[in-house]
Formats: sequence, structure tokens, C-alpha cells
Amino acid sequence: MTDQKQWYAGVDWASQSHHVFLTDGDGRRIGERVFRHGGEGLAEMAAWLTSTSGAPEAGRIRVAIEVPHGPVVETLVERGFAVHAINPKQMDRFRDRFTLAGAKDDSRDAEVMASALRTDARCFRPLAAADPVVVELREWSRMAEGLGAERSRLTNRMREQLWRYFPALLELEDDLGAAWLLDLWETAPTPAKAARIREATIAGLLKRHRIRRFDAAHVLAALRKPPLAVAAGTTEAASAHIDMLVARIRLVNRQLRQAHHQLDALTARLIPAEETEPGQVKQHDVEILASLPGVGRIVLATLLAEAFDALQRRDYAALRSLTGVAPVTKRSGKSCIVIRRQACHDRLANAVYHWARVAIQHDLNSRSKYTALRSRGHSHGRALRSVADRLLNVACAMLKAGTTFDPSRATQKTPC
Repeated sequence: MTDQKQWYAGVDWASQSHHVFLTDGDGRRIGERVFRHGGEGLAEMAAWLTSTSGAPEAGRIRVAIEVPHGPVVETLVERGFAVHAINPKQMDRFRDRFTLAGAKDDSRDAEVMASALRTDARCFRPLAAADPVVVELREWSRMAEGLGAERSRLTNRMREQLWRYFPALLELEDDLGAAWLLDLWETAPTPAKAARIREATIAGLLKRHRIRRFDAAHVLAALRKPPLAVAAGTTEAASAHIDMLVARIRLVNRQLRQAHHQLDALTARLIPAEETEPGQVKQHDVEILASLPGVGRIVLATLLAEAFDALQRRDYAALRSLTGVAPVTKRSGKSCIVIRRQACHDRLANAVYHWARVAIQHDLNSRSKYTALRSRGHSHGRALRSVADRLLNVACAMLKAGTTFDPSRATQKTPC
């Protein structure tokens, strides 16, 4: 608490309307209203909070809300309110203070949030206006992830259809969304057409796509293997299905390339154009994180987009909780159980998993730690989480020191 008078509000948000409960610093109810969602309704909510409380400035009003993003949060932050977010699971525990029977309604939830913010502010996370570049980066990062998942679904469907009538194509390429394989299928969509295709045509296709791992003769030999004996109409049906899938895969490939280009451009924009201290070379966060083993375009963009605030604070404890590498200990009496953390950010957890997976292939210390944990009986996932935990610690140390990763300075013996 500060010496200045403050007010506390709880906002139970919804898709159509938002329930707001306002109290003073002593917990006395000042007002309660429901506002329709929309530009007019949110502007009216901000004006009502200021006028009803009588606060000289919006910053004196602390607002609690469950969702840490969205138009409600952006409207309040933009107008100078002190907005704080709380995890829904914690909110459920605070609700027990007001009802033992487990009753739940919008009015009570708004009151519970206002009361909890007044008495237990440490359980809330303050929110601030995000960097516009980070907002764009977050959206493009999520779009790239969605496009990647869509591409996998489409190629899996294509694999299923090829397995029905033309399995020879599956032997040439694991990635069925590769541009050269799509062109090859359009050139020879059935075993009958593959039997009539010329070697020069295949050679030109391979040259156009710069495929050097095998030659035209190898491709023709694979395509002209004895075909499956299928029921009448199967080949026509499966090839028609693939024809529809190929058009969609090509579209997703183009959109995915665009998303990756945007990720690179937005990541580069996070590097300041000018040094804050002329005459001194200062490493930036983007360059420092990109220098770590195992960090590529997708992992870097995800870390910057989803954990930007924690990275700015160099908050190792927050990062390991957000990414799910911090274990959860349950101790009671003689019982002590350590389990995996489930309450984490799914995208960050997935990103650090792949970060650690690639790091053990290229970094000696990461590989040594992984091997030591596996030899002690830990599972693959458990060992990778420990590797990721170490990498997060190293990243925070590098960010604080302002230095890029140097394998020669890495500790040879790391605790397991």
C-alpha cells in the first residue's frame, strides 16, 4: 500500500458484456455496473470508473482482470489505469472466501477480484502497454505455428491417399509438402503416367528445384516399380483428392514463407537503430538470444513474443515457470513428490522443448547434461526439461552481462 489513496476494481469480462465492481481502499463498495462490449461501452466503463471513484487520475485506480490481453485490457492500459491480471485457478481459490457452497456469478467474481487485489496484490501480475513490434511479432508467430500445423495435416492426408494407390512416391521424400515433390506428382500423378514419362523431363524438374541427392534415373526407377493392384476407380478417386490437397499445400507453403519473412523482419526491428552509449559496442537481446545453441527463427520469435516482459526483467524464475521447466514439489509429512509443471505457457513449453532438443545435438555441455540424466534413469522429456532449465539460466546471465554465447567460456562440469 502507498500513502496515496487508491481504489480497486474487478472486471469480469465476457464476449457480450463486462461486469465491473468498484471499491475504495478500505474495501467498501462504491459502485457496480455492466457495460456492453464495444468501443462505446469500454469508453463508458473507463469514464465511469474515474467519475464514480472521484480519483484525481486513472493511475490511482487498480483494476483486476483474469485475461491478460484483449480489448478490455488495452482500453484500460491506454487510458492510464493500473491493470493487474490473475490466473483463473488462483481466482477460484479466492472465490472460496466469499462462498463455501461454490456459488459463482459475474457480480461475485468481479467483487472477489477487487477484494483480492486490495489484500493480496502480490498474487497479481501488473500489465503494461506492449511494444507494437512485439504485438505484431506475437501474432505472426502464432500464425506461423498455425500454418505449420495446417501443413502437417494436409501432408498427412496426402500421404494416406498415396499409400492407397501410389506408395512409390513416399520413398522419394519424407516431406510431402516439398515443392519439387508436388511438381513431380503433377507431372506423374498415376503409375500409368509415370511409366510413360521421359527421363529428360525428370532431370529438368530436379535441376529446376536444385535437387542433387539423387538423379533422374533413380527417380524413374522408384516411380516405375510394380504398381499396386487396386479396385476400379480407386486411382481416379485418390488422385482427385490429392489434386485438391496440392493446391491447398501450395497456398500454405506461400503463406508460411511470408510468415517466416515477417518473423525475420520484426525480430530485426527489435534491435535499436542507434547505440544508447556512443563509442561502445553493446549487444542487444535479440543478438544474445540468437547466439545460443539450438535457437532458430521459430524459437527466437516465440521467446520474444510470449516472454518479452520476463526477458526484459531478466527474470529467470518467471521464465522457468512460464516455460514449464520448473518442477512442482508436493511435500507433506514424510511424503515428498516432484512432478512436472502443467500450469505453463503451452507455446513457450513447446519452444524450449525444441530448443533443448537441438541444443544437445550442437552443444557439448547440453549433450553431457542430457546423457548424464538419461544414465540416471530420467526420461527423454525430463532430461530435455533440465537441459532447457540450464539454457534459460545461461540466457539470463548473458542478458545481464550483455554478452553473446561463447562455447569456450561454458562451464565444463554442470550440475545435473
